[in-house]
Amino acid sequence: MTFYVEAVSGLRPKMRRAIIMIQDLIMVLVAVALSLILSQSRLSFDALSYGGLTCWTVIVLVAHLLFRYCGLYNTVWRFASTPDFFNILKGCGILTVVLYLTSLAFRFSFQPVAGLNERQFIVFFLVSFTIISAPRLYYRFLRDGASWRILRRAAGDAPVRQALFIGRLSEADVIVRFTRTAMPAEYAIAGIMATESDAPLGTQIQGVPVVAVRPRLVDVLEEYVRGTKNLDFVIFGKGVEREIEDYAELVRVARHSGITVVQFSGLSELGQGGKLVLDAVEMETIMRRSAVATDLERIGAFVEGKRVLVTGGAGSIGRVLVKRSLELGAKAVLVADNSEFGIFQLDQLVEDSERDRLTSRIVDVTDRRQMMRLVREFEPAIIFHAAALKHVPILEENWEAAIETNVFGTLACAEVAAKCGVPQFLLVSSDKAVDPTSVLGITKRAAEQIVASLHEMHAARPSASNGGRLNGHDAVGRHPGTKFIAVRFGNVFGSNGSVATIFQAQIEAGGPLTITDRRMTRYFMTLAEAVDLVIMSAADAERRQGTDDYAIYMLDMGKPVPILEVAETMIRMAGKSPYTDIQIRFTGVRPGEKLHETLHGENEEVVKLDIAKIFGLRTEVVGWPKIQAGLTALQAAIRDQDKAAALAVLTGLHEALDTPDRIVPKAAGQIA
Repeated sequence: MTFYVEAVSGLRPKMRRAIIMIQDLIMVLVAVALSLILSQSRLSFDALSYGGLTCWTVIVLVAHLLFRYCGLYNTVWRFASTPDFFNILKGCGILTVVLYLTSLAFRFSFQPVAGLNERQFIVFFLVSFTIISAPRLYYRFLRDGASWRILRRAAGDAPVRQALFIGRLSEADVIVRFTRTAMPAEYAIAGIMATESDAPLGTQIQGVPVVAVRPRLVDVLEEYVRGTKNLDFVIFGKGVEREIEDYAELVRVARHSGITVVQFSGLSELGQGGKLVLDAVEMETIMRRSAVATDLERIGAFVEGKRVLVTGGAGSIGRVLVKRSLELGAKAVLVADNSEFGIFQLDQLVEDSERDRLTSRIVDVTDRRQMMRLVREFEPAIIFHAAALKHVPILEENWEAAIETNVFGTLACAEVAAKCGVPQFLLVSSDKAVDPTSVLGITKRAAEQIVASLHEMHAARPSASNGGRLNGHDAVGRHPGTKFIAVRFGNVFGSNGSVATIFQAQIEAGGPLTITDRRMTRYFMTLAEAVDLVIMSAADAERRQGTDDYAIYMLDMGKPVPILEVAETMIRMAGKSPYTDIQIRFTGVRPGEKLHETLHGENEEVVKLDIAKIFGLRTEVVGWPKIQAGLTALQAAIRDQDKAAALAVLTGLHEALDTPDRIVPKAAGQIA
């Protein structure tokens, strides 16, 4: 029987289905014979006569039509379950009733048939249901039970890899079942570590024991890896990193023992073997930031059908903005970036089905003429301005490039957006713009001031009486419908040059990991989380007007994380010990660096919004005339190659909040 089941399961789907149909029809004939034998009935006609053969043929045809109608051939055997056996029960029941009514009609219309009564039909129903269900049930037993693995191993196949599952029991049930139905089997669940503290320790889920419950997960895992040499995987369930405090320690214990750590994220290819989708556990998951429940309906409604332009779209944040916009149904996305290789990498990441909505252009955002041409041709509904230089030590030496890109690049793109009537312009800013001590910080602060000043000009829209001028100065030819905002947040995992990517490279090289100061902390957020919140900020800004409006949004980054903790955790994740296998070296704070970043200044009021993880900022804004004067002086300093003068101008803009030319936003809102 086992050989037959294995042979049939190895055939092509159409051939396998045909054999199963023939098998069921043979079973019907066998059921007829057995029902007559078991009830000791003797028919009044020869079973092999013309009349007898005609009778069996009719029964076979009727049975086949009924079984197809009841859906017996729409199910893959390895996934046969209660509804499928109910279909068999229904098919056999209907067939029995049809045959019984036919015999009655034949008896009263033509001639009675000796040897037939209700007893034979009851026996036929029971026998037919049993022998038609048996092969399916046996196959399911082989695939789900330990018998299958034993038989496969006995046949000479390589043993499957052993795994521990850490998560909820409801997920464990699904994962155990689908690891057993996989073809070929890759791994088997050897034990379950339940995240529920009240889970029944020692019980079994489909034959797999529950070996641990909270809060003893770490202790049990350590005991398990010490006493089990053939454990290959630890599989975490969905969202476990948010449910248990010991998540990072569990990852450390597993990786230190050379055990692969993955996380269950879903199921795929259910009709072809029940594959599990397992993702690698990344550093951004280890840090266990509070997850943000993305309002997909809101950001989807904002992006869907719009034309989106992303400057710096080949960079780390820009790339995710591009992909997310495509996923949310943007009509078209245009990438403006000066990196040919970055654009090539982005193109490789985009799905074929989305590539026709993506256009890429190699362009410098400081080139006002090219940007004007692109925007006029593309006609975007929103510009996400993510193009920036952002490496603190490098920009201390390359201050001209930092000013050109971060300040004048932002100015050029903002002016183009205004002149072309783009409805919304969003600047991706940085926490380094708060009380800046570096070239990066002070240039990002200047970019924020440009955007905030344009935003306030929108709030004080000029009337027709003054000819479209504000305080006697041109409003950069801005379109009255353009809205300017900036979104400020801290570090993101996985971005180009981020601490996580630097540490990963240093670990792969064998160390040491370099940290400027053991006291240093930073705010961290995942790329995906940051991008969704940036889009949410744009969606929120679209509906705000007047005193309820905000020029700058701030993302809630949670608590700052010690960089030393990040380094030690990443070393442990790599299966090594800090200070023993991989050294950590402290190099001293570099020019422009802070020990601790902040997300808002003392003169900024943080306003709580009705959106999770997003705040509005009430901040004093430099008037546009002073912005223009400062930018003119800044251009002169760059022409003279005078770094001190350039930084003095930028510092002057930052300190200009105490001068009469400032614009003071109206106080409003609930203070967080």
